[in-house]
Amino acid sequence: MTRATVLRNRVAVVTGGAGGIGLATAQRLLEQGCSVAVWDLNSAAVEDAACTLRSMHADSVGVLGCRCDVTQTSDIQAAKSETETTLGPIDILINNAGYVRAGSFLERPLEDWNTTVAVNLNAVIAVTYALLPGMKDRQFGRVVNISSASGTLGVSELAVYAASKWAVWGLTESLRHEARDLRKAESGAGRRTTTDIRFSSVHPGYIKTGMFEGARIRGLGGLIVPLVKDHDVIARAVVQDALMKGKPVVMRPRSVRLAILLRGILPAAVFDQVVRLLGINQSMRNFRGSKS
Repeated sequence: MTRATVLRNRVAVVTGGAGGIGLATAQRLLEQGCSVAVWDLNSAAVEDAACTLRSMHADSVGVLGCRCDVTQTSDIQAAKSETETTLGPIDILINNAGYVRAGSFLERPLEDWNTTVAVNLNAVIAVTYALLPGMKDRQFGRVVNISSASGTLGVSELAVYAASKWAVWGLTESLRHEARDLRKAESGAGRRTTTDIRFSSVHPGYIKTGMFEGARIRGLGGLIVPLVKDHDVIARAVVQDALMKGKPVVMRPRSVRLAILLRGILPAAVFDQVVRLLGINQSMRNFRGSKS
């Protein structure tokens, strides 16, 4: 069993941290005694988020807001430098920045799909690539990547979004194995201390408000996989389950795991029928989040 992680006095970066899951996660990290840097594309939202966090946690170690386009390497390096200068070396990374455009594959311009992959996957790679060397040097790090329930099965009108989130899960799993192999090699070489870097993925279902407002699974499927009540449900999963308890995969609602189980035991044709019966592929019909 993984030893519980103490977050007090750690420095955390939350990408896409000015709202939604990111802001809720920043709040919970501050409650645990972390210093938090909020990275976000929207300058005004970053300032508002930083002010909100400071007002709610006046006794916190530190709060920093950084305007950062995580698809741009120069922005990542600038935000990293500002964070380390202001708060100290970065111990924890929450890759939360996300982008969604819904619609059938040929309905939207290719530019939308390229942006989806750039934000949801390439930026996760780039930010992790920038911060991981420092974690290795200090022999400690925690990286939590926000995937999605749609990273466990395909969903109509979310093809590229789902693809990007599947890729995030695969990336996280592979990096987790690399980190484990490093610890094993260091232990085998007789090192007194080993590099304690851990990777986790968190897979939210549809949340009532925010990016996926209006999306829902109706009928029987909605009873089995209900809407997530609010962003704090996911923030709690990030901080308590992924970070503090060290769980490698966290799904909310927990019933999302059924998709993996059913895919594993059912023939493809039968699984497709189950997906249709549960109404999963009609879940985006009333989507109002980010369709324009």
